[in-house]
Amino acid sequence: MQPGSPTLTMTVLMTPDKANFSGNVHGGTLLKYLDEVAYACASRFAGGYVVTLSVDQVTFRQPIHVGELVTFLASVNYTGRTSIEIGIKVITEDIHKKLVRHTNSCFFTMVAIDEQGKTVEVPKLIPSTENEKRRFANAQERRSIRAELAERYKALKSE
Repeated sequence: MQPGSPTLTMTVLMTPDKANFSGNVHGGTLLKYLDEVAYACASRFAGGYVVTLSVDQVTFRQPIHVGELVTFLASVNYTGRTSIEIGIKVITEDIHKKLVRHTNSCFFTMVAIDEQGKTVEVPKLIPSTENEKRRFANAQERRSIRAELAERYKALKSE
């Protein structure tokens, strides 16, 4: 199967219904958008349905305010047999002040499934640019760390 595009960009205007009383966008609102962006990027690449397996390293670097434009830059960083790691960088723009800043980053692991809910193989990501190769290698390291953490948590449960 030929994979779809390994990148996706989505921009959303932050409106008052997405904010708390201090005018900052709710973290949960941002997480919802991040999940939707990860789904769209992974699903397009895989050519089918995907579900969220895990979310790693969600870092809220700065608050996002009502009236700002938020751009989600998503990319397929790594593919396993049935899983896809999506990296998302969030860029926020204050339109009036013409100020652009990096406000969030995170990594989603998505798993491809069929109509019966069984996992299916995904196309292999073949990194070609230096940036893609770096992201691929970093994703392999994160995958290794996730496996190690899973083992450590498993040991804690058995105590």
